[in-house]
Amino acid sequence: MADRRFFPRPAVEASFNRWDWMLLPLVMAVLILLALAASQMARPFHLGEQLPLSLDVAYLPYYLLRTTLRMFIALGASVVFACVFAVLAAKVRAAEKVLVPLLDILQSIPILGFQAIAVAPFIALFPGNLFGVELAALFAIFTSQAWNMAFSLYQSLRTVPGELQEAARIFQLSGWQRFWRLELPFAMPGLLWNMMMSMSGGWFFVVASEAISVAGQDIKLPGVGSYIALAIEAKDLAAIGWAILGMLIGILFYDQLFFRPLLAWADKFRFEESGSENAPQSWLLTWLRRTELLQRFSEWPARWITASFRPLRKTYDGRSIRAKARPANPLWTRGWDALIAALVLFALWRMASFIHTEVGWGEAAHVFKLGLFTLARVLTLIAIASLIWVPVGVWIGLNPRIAGRVQAVAQFLAAFPSNLVFPVAVVVIVKLGLNPDVWLSPLIILGTQWYLLFNVVAGASTIPTELRLAAQNLGLKGWLAWRRYLLPAIFPSFVTGAITASGGSWNASIVAEYVTWGDTHLQAAGLGSYIQQMTTAGDFPRIALGIGVMCVFVMTLNHWVWRRLYRLAEDRMHF
Repeated sequence: MADRRFFPRPAVEASFNRWDWMLLPLVMAVLILLALAASQMARPFHLGEQLPLSLDVAYLPYYLLRTTLRMFIALGASVVFACVFAVLAAKVRAAEKVLVPLLDILQSIPILGFQAIAVAPFIALFPGNLFGVELAALFAIFTSQAWNMAFSLYQSLRTVPGELQEAARIFQLSGWQRFWRLELPFAMPGLLWNMMMSMSGGWFFVVASEAISVAGQDIKLPGVGSYIALAIEAKDLAAIGWAILGMLIGILFYDQLFFRPLLAWADKFRFEESGSENAPQSWLLTWLRRTELLQRFSEWPARWITASFRPLRKTYDGRSIRAKARPANPLWTRGWDALIAALVLFALWRMASFIHTEVGWGEAAHVFKLGLFTLARVLTLIAIASLIWVPVGVWIGLNPRIAGRVQAVAQFLAAFPSNLVFPVAVVVIVKLGLNPDVWLSPLIILGTQWYLLFNVVAGASTIPTELRLAAQNLGLKGWLAWRRYLLPAIFPSFVTGAITASGGSWNASIVAEYVTWGDTHLQAAGLGSYIQQMTTAGDFPRIALGIGVMCVFVMTLNHWVWRRLYRLAEDRMHF
């Protein structure tokens, strides 16, 4: 029998007030729409069957509902993945040595590569049902959302202020209590902004995730992505315009109903002694706080978590509150390092054997040279984007009212499918006779620059109010203010944005360095164009070589540049 201390019966004891009656229709409408969309995800389906899809604008709201539901399901899975990854990587030294490089590899693999691997197994798991295809689409969207959230939470856990960690030790918090009461609340503002970025990033890949090819057949799931793919095939510019308008409306809706209330609610987790001067506001959160019954129902998940994990709670055992954790066994540490080194050597040997037997060392040297070209583009573009978006992000983050006004606009700009801009770039480059090696480069950063902006906004929004007031009282202005407190405050978040923007830029180079419009083809020398050409030719050994070299470049860059900046952020550049 449930413990009444944790599962009271508010529905019987409490009564509706006028705010409950006013909010109830909205809650019921959302639940009914979600149930309608979810019921269509598990309908009977057989390979070869054509799913109904139309360019009629009347169907677009239904397609928008299906796409939004997929993206939120993938977002939930991404949050769970980020929590598990961040806790293991931040708290278990042995796991960190494996998980962080593994995440570097995963974020450098193109989404089409994940989709090619996942489609057939998911369909085989649910024969005769559409749910297998839906799972393949969800997995593809998940791979476009999860990595930056994992990096953000990992960075936050590594930079929890020392005084808070000391307080957790004094209060004898268990690992579970420390995560829920200290670490996750501290990381919440940055995680929420990365969740918004993940939703927007998912829109960029929605065409690839909903238009699936398997066993020589094309399956287009009902959704905005399939609608755009069908409109591109039909060269229907009006339909593309309606799809973009539908995306904007959808972003405005879930920004008002989901992200804005969460940001206003998470303001209480700011690390400062005084309250925020201009706290984020949400009409829905204010409305919900005025209700009686709905607010009590919203407390049930927290009560269930508390009751379910009571065995994990820690009680005072009479030992010293300053007791140190036992150091790891050096034999275990050395053995684990030896195992990792052996696996790395085995992977290098397999790579060398593959190059020698399948493609040749001359081809590998050529691909490595192309990788250097793409590396130069990625680093240059990230530096330029940083100079532009870091000041903008700090300005937005320090002004919550401005952040509330531009939040939906920033999400839409980040969600806008940048590949729709590629034809315009082709026409301009050809018309003006520009060099493709130079002028195709900005297309690489077009969709990934927003990782920088969103993370910098998250970092700036968590700067304590007392620190801002102290800087004003000391007369810190201009470069002195940037050097003394602004850059140190946002530096951990900036590194997270830079590392995810870097991985996304390598991925985007595959479509940005080789662009076509009609019969016109433009190509920039680089690793991305090489992978695209080999994919078109169906040369699988060279596709594997290109992706493998890309993974090596991403891992090397992350280890020698971004990881060192992470260490600097942990040691010095944070509050």
